[in-house]
Amino acid sequence: MKLDPKAFGLASGILWGAMMFVLTIMAHFWGYSSQLLQIMADIYPGYSLTLGGSIAGAIYGFIDGFIGAYLLAMLYNRFVK
Repeated sequence: MKLDPKAFGLASGILWGAMMFVLTIMAHFWGYSSQLLQIMADIYPGYSLTLGGSIAGAIYGFIDGFIGAYLLAMLYNRFVK
């Protein structure tokens, strides 16, 4: 069975972007998972634990999730018969 890299990338990008958005909002208001998100702020330039940073995190998360899942699906299709 082959995976559709574009569909897999879009699904993963949407999930990762939404997770970054929701976790940033939660960290901003309640401090939840703020240590993890501080690490993400070191990885993603311009990302911070603010309301504006939640939008940047969603964009970075979508791009990162899409590229990672797309490459994973491409490798899967290449090596699994």
